[in-house]
Amino acid sequence: MNRKIIIAVLATVSVVACTQAEKPNILFVMCDDHATAAVGTYGGRLANLNPTPNLDRLAGKGMVFENVYCVNSICTPSRASIMTGQYSNRNGVLDLYSSLPAEKSYLSREMQRAGYATAVVGKWHLKEDPAYFDYFAVLPGQGEYHDPILHVSEGGTPELIRFDSTLSKTIPVIHKKGHSSDVVTDVSLEWLENGRDKSKPFFLMHHFKAPHDLFEYAKRYENYLADVEIPEPVNLYDQPGPYFGSVATRGNNFGSSVSGRTKKGYARKWAKDIAKMTDGKTLTEKEKTHEAYQLYLKKYLRCVKGIDDNLQRILDYLGKNNLMDNTVIVYTSDQGMCLGEHDFIDKRWMYEESIHMPFIVHYPPLVKKGARNDWLLNNTDFTPTLLELAGVERPDYMQGHSVVGALKGQAEPKDWRTATYYRYWMHMAHHRNPAHFGIRTKRYKLIFFYGTDYTDIYKGKSVTKYGGNRFAPDTPVAWELYDLDRDPNEMHNRYADPEYKEIIQTLKGELATQRLDLGDTDKVYPRIRKIVQENWNL
Repeated sequence: MNRKIIIAVLATVSVVACTQAEKPNILFVMCDDHATAAVGTYGGRLANLNPTPNLDRLAGKGMVFENVYCVNSICTPSRASIMTGQYSNRNGVLDLYSSLPAEKSYLSREMQRAGYATAVVGKWHLKEDPAYFDYFAVLPGQGEYHDPILHVSEGGTPELIRFDSTLSKTIPVIHKKGHSSDVVTDVSLEWLENGRDKSKPFFLMHHFKAPHDLFEYAKRYENYLADVEIPEPVNLYDQPGPYFGSVATRGNNFGSSVSGRTKKGYARKWAKDIAKMTDGKTLTEKEKTHEAYQLYLKKYLRCVKGIDDNLQRILDYLGKNNLMDNTVIVYTSDQGMCLGEHDFIDKRWMYEESIHMPFIVHYPPLVKKGARNDWLLNNTDFTPTLLELAGVERPDYMQGHSVVGALKGQAEPKDWRTATYYRYWMHMAHHRNPAHFGIRTKRYKLIFFYGTDYTDIYKGKSVTKYGGNRFAPDTPVAWELYDLDRDPNEMHNRYADPEYKEIIQTLKGELATQRLDLGDTDKVYPRIRKIVQENWNL
């Protein structure tokens, strides 16, 4: 072979090897329902309780994104948006009963193609087997808090496992002892130490089940916060009126509650059985709500404590093995969580506590310590960002956009989004939340409650799949507008306020444009489309 050709070949091999070596490892840590109010670095009402000291130290050495929102605040669709970089209507995962086909597992596919050793451990909740992962050990469906069963890619024994009320299938599983937060951390650490191909950079998705309802914490946290009075939200009692909400959301028939407010249907109410825990004392309704709130938050925060402690176990491993400086560490949640605000629990709503996501990135070579960012993000942006960090160009089929520029400390691009779109599809399911869509800008939030169920109308399916035995009823149609600068707690719906007439028209124009650009026009749901058209100027 010609000497010049040999030198050229060797040089090419050297460049490829160098490029591969320079790729960062990526650790993507995601919890379930971890509200920003329960992350100390976000400075919410619970920050003084110091709920996440380990995460806060990590955040102090990285970047905290302030304005990050999910596009569909429910577990399965949110996770699908993260895996695809697409909105629900594009990836087809609209609700809890949808599944993500293997060929749409774009994030893991692109990471494998980029030369990464890939794994996912913990909550998956997308029904189909995780695709394009070298290794997986995931909870079937929602999974159990204690002594969990893990669906595994290797070493399992076939068993018939129930995923949810609509799905059971035979899969290879292993049985583990202990609390799920501890177990999934054990498994991730074992893969990092012994399971991965160490000649490659790693991409690990480490997904905690906690702090998902029903908040079953490890027994060692039984006394954590036992004697502490948990701060209450300013809008806990009586859904403060007359300005909050609308006919589409206000009252006893909508949303699960801390209090005993919800009288009908399947919505949960934490105060329902509180009298059984008060040694026979007679309590007023407000006292019952207070006691229920304290119980709700302490159980929740004990789950958060377990997450934070297990996060530190992973960080300790990375530090011990000199991996902290060449590993991108991302911490997020699949959505937010209502922790008593407006007397709501759970998520699904477009209200702030439900859609606001923690998003923290630690990567010393790129990110300045203690940085904060206020770009308007949503969870479709996660995958393009991770791919760019891995040296992969954003595929055209993704709707989200990379924020690596933000990580570098660059100014917000002039063409960056000024509003983020949201849609919740599961009309009156589980927690009796009406279907709705809307946009959030940095200052305003416009929500349209269209009040009907796409599945009942167009697929003829009863809400038995949602846990009931009748069709989901239509609910009142209404608009809500919140000025978040003047009203950060969303207690005053300004939609009927003449002062906001021009702002509403501008926001509706942006909402219509985004629905068109994103392809979410309800063309295949003509009855919903008709409701939108007839009530656009309501």
